[in-house]
Amino acid sequence: MSSWFKRDKENLKSSQKREVPEGVWAKCPGCETVLYSRKLERNFLVCPECGHHNRLPIGGYVDLLSDEKTFKELFGELKSLDPLGFKDSKKYSDRISAAMKKTERNEAVVTGEAALHGHPVVLAIMDFQFLGGSVGSVVGEKIARAVDYAVENKRALIIISSSGGMRMQEGILSLMQMAKTSARLTRLAKAGLPFISLMTDPTTGGTTASFSMLGDLNIAEPGALIGFAGPRVIKQTIGQDLPEGFQRSEFLKDTGFLDQVVPRLEVKQRIAEFLSWMTGRPTVLAEEAKVEGE
Repeated sequence: MSSWFKRDKENLKSSQKREVPEGVWAKCPGCETVLYSRKLERNFLVCPECGHHNRLPIGGYVDLLSDEKTFKELFGELKSLDPLGFKDSKKYSDRISAAMKKTERNEAVVTGEAALHGHPVVLAIMDFQFLGGSVGSVVGEKIARAVDYAVENKRALIIISSSGGMRMQEGILSLMQMAKTSARLTRLAKAGLPFISLMTDPTTGGTTASFSMLGDLNIAEPGALIGFAGPRVIKQTIGQDLPEGFQRSEFLKDTGFLDQVVPRLEVKQRIAEFLSWMTGRPTVLAEEAKVEGE
């Protein structure tokens, strides 16, 4: 009789386990609250309990910043080659293929045109999942072409950075992208068109040392890691303990390296306000645009 009850309890436990599919719940790394995954996704991966900003994929930023059905990808056909025949523990060409398969994208940045509360913009959104968002020849070329497209079509430029820096597998060709993108941005400035740089977690290395910090306005998400070298390297170099929160967006704002720290759920409205001030063009909300169209 006791064995019968034992089997019944085991069956109950196994059935309870099967009732909860994998991925339904997510644990916030900030406050450790267990959250319903779909609720978290609807909130653009911002924890509703503590406000922790999880890393948001490219598609999330497209939905967050673009007015409905206005985003059109540009230069998506460009792909990296292996100019140096580089190999460490793995061939560079194999790393590229694996990253393309994993992300279903050709490179670590997606560029396109869109409307943002009625403002015509060009977006360049970096993807940390693609080789750590590293900047190689193609990433630099896509950003350069995005600048040219913005100038030719009189659009503001918005770059959303998420990167570990330059791509070592391309050597000096990668490092050249720092100068290339920085020089190209002068075209935008001479044309009197705005460039807003949004830095997310993480924005480091040569990305920070070039286009990410060259915006007319430099803003960042809360808690984002932003810097050139890592905290451990800096501490070993100067032989001193670093201040609390060093290289986080709030610290950089307080020390004058950032203009504002903007929560993700407010960033579209805030950028629209910036663009109105910088261009004199009024912000058009989706509801207003619909009424005008009717």
